Formats: sequence, C-alpha cells, structure tokens
Amino acid sequence: MIDEIVKIRRTIEQDVFDYQALTVALSGYRKPRDKLTKLLASGAVIRIKKGLYCFGEDFRKEPISRKYLANLIYGPSYISLDYALSYHGLIPERVEVVTSVTTRRSRDFSTPFGIFSYRMVTDNRYTVGAVIEQSGKESFLIATPEKALIDKVWTDKRFHGVNVSDYSSYLTDDLRIDPEALARLDISRVQSISSKYNSAQIDKLVQIILRLRNSSYA
Repeated sequence: MIDEIVKIRRTIEQDVFDYQALTVALSGYRKPRDKLTKLLASGAVIRIKKGLYCFGEDFRKEPISRKYLANLIYGPSYISLDYALSYHGLIPERVEVVTSVTTRRSRDFSTPFGIFSYRMVTDNRYTVGAVIEQSGKESFLIATPEKALIDKVWTDKRFHGVNVSDYSSYLTDDLRIDPEALARLDISRVQSISSKYNSAQIDKLVQIILRLRNSSYA
C-alpha cells in the first residue's frame, strides 16, 4: 500500500484533492474504481465528502486544517459566525462546528473532520468583510471580527432585536462578548459592512457598538 501511495503522490502533491485529480492518479490501474475502494477501506485515502478526498494521516505531508477544508467543502463560502467570533477572540468558548456563510442554500456537512455548517446570505452581503488568513502552508477565507458579528446577528433566528436595549444583553450575556472587545471593533468597517445589509436590525447593532465605543473613550 505504501508503494502505491508513493506512486499516486507523484501525481497528487496536495494532501487534499478532488475526484478529478484522483481519477488521473489512478488512470494507470486496470480497475480504478476498485483501487479507490481499496484505498478508502485501508484508510490510505479518506473521503471528506462526495468528490473531495485527502490522504490518510500516515501519508500526509501536513496536518489537515479544518479552516482550509471549510472553504472547499461548500462554496463559494468563507468562515464566519460563531467559529470566526471564537477565532478572533470575541467569544470565550471553543467552537467545534466550523461555521461559514455562502451565497448558496444553507447546508450542514458531517465529515471525518467534524461538522461544517453553512448559512446563506445574499450576494451583496457576502461580498464584503472577508480576509485571507494562513493556516500552516494553506490559506483560507474568513470574516473579519466585524463581519462575523454582523453575520451572527443577521442569521440568529433566536434573536429579534426589537429595541436597541435588547442588544446589550444579547451581545454580553448570550454571546458573552466583552464590551471592551466590542468597543475595539473597527467602526468604519462596521458601518461599511452594515450598509450592504439594508436592515433596521443591523443598524441597531451599529448604534450599540457606537454607544459602547463612545462610553469607553469618554
């Protein structure tokens, strides 16, 4: 099996790859589908989801980054919501589900690397607030702290935010975000992103962030 993987890796250099790359790598075998079945059964190759694979742990060059996988499993997408809030240190909890936003319909994927959750936002709301970060040798797209928070408020069906006063308890009690962290958000970025939402709910969020910011610098 090791010799076979070495042979396959001459064609596939990346640890994560799609079905087309795998088909090319197995083209020399008389029964490529049977060979793939054996590779999967042995754990030498792991199916992440239909059409997306990676090498087993013993045959990888680097650890698999779930943040990198999140962009590949369902796209277009980038990490946002709870996982991004935790990544940026805005919420104290470690978040196990990798959460993202997408322009496609909302979906969840259960994979050998955990659960990946995607929530739909419209094109104009999707195209603002993402940055490129690095995880080992791989790069990935993730929302800025400001975009992750706006996406969270926008997609959280448990929170309606009728009054501006509702936001303070939601942000600091429900989400457990430190008010000082909210005050440190880039207000110009908050306002730029919020303008794409055309939402009274998000406008109220901007008001509470401004209020916290002004009180912290008073």
